[in-house]
Amino acid sequence: METQPLVSIIINNYNYERFLGEAIDSALAQTYPNTEVIVVDDGSTDNSRDVIVKYGDRIIPVLQPNGKQAAAFNSGFARSKGDIIIFLDSDDYLFPDVAKRVVEAWEPGMSKIHYRLSVVDSSGQPRGFSYPQGTQPLSSGEVWRTLLDVGTYNSTPTSGNALSREAMKHVFPIPDEFKLTADDYLSVLIPLYGDVGAIEEPLGAYRIHDSNQWAVTEVASDRFRRFVRHDLQRCELLEQRASELGYEVPADLGLRFFGRVWSRMASLRLDPDQHLVPSDRPLELAYWGVRALWKYSDYNWQKRVIFSLWFVWVGVMPLPLAKPAISWLFAPQFRPKPISWTLSKLRLLMS
Repeated sequence: METQPLVSIIINNYNYERFLGEAIDSALAQTYPNTEVIVVDDGSTDNSRDVIVKYGDRIIPVLQPNGKQAAAFNSGFARSKGDIIIFLDSDDYLFPDVAKRVVEAWEPGMSKIHYRLSVVDSSGQPRGFSYPQGTQPLSSGEVWRTLLDVGTYNSTPTSGNALSREAMKHVFPIPDEFKLTADDYLSVLIPLYGDVGAIEEPLGAYRIHDSNQWAVTEVASDRFRRFVRHDLQRCELLEQRASELGYEVPADLGLRFFGRVWSRMASLRLDPDQHLVPSDRPLELAYWGVRALWKYSDYNWQKRVIFSLWFVWVGVMPLPLAKPAISWLFAPQFRPKPISWTLSKLRLLMS
């Protein structure tokens, strides 16, 4: 790659007028000079387009009817010229040195570099932790091997990824069946086309607020059904593309990652009548969760014990006792202070 590759920051927006200006400002404030900022407004009905107009020729606007996330990504990518592409959700924002840090870390043959995101609330105040949570490092190197073995890898949401244009050419345009999960479509497929780099520091902010469809701001069954639907679609996509590339995936791929199992457990326990996998049973999911932890995860034995106890507890206890455990796992902001303090001490002991 050239010494000064062009970095395209593509902001996708739908009705986030209240956050959009901060996202655009963060893209324009990059200390790395060779950038372009593209703002795709996907048919907003608020005053987002008034915000966009104020930036004049400092940005490249793409105004289109509402077509959902995939349409916004496709339009932004088609308009971009960068060697490296960052899709920035308009409710998130980037730190000033993200483009510079990515270019400095970039190596030939990479498909992407991902970096952590600091979690903030709706007003931009830090929540005190980064995404992804925990001390496990972000996946790097030949991530495709891990992906084909367990169906996932340790990564970040949309705004925490800088993608190779060359790799993206293999997977664009994003088909309409992924119009609501275009970010996950890219997360699954991009590592199949090159090595992955990782920066273990937060280089942007991931905002948790009531309108964010993936952030868990309340423990509700419909949220977990969305996670389960997303996981099932993800595994199907991976199996299809792996077959096209001549790879094989295990038959139990969907149950090898404990995080996928605990989403199914939460969905099943909170609303069994609407759960998307009718054959699931709490005790069986507890078994698959413990199996995934001890056979396929990289966690140390202490963490495996703690999460194994979580699976058993949620699998066998009455819902009034199981629900707090679900809440404290998926939404750390709801943890009582004594629980948070205890977990922080345990993390120190286990590090």
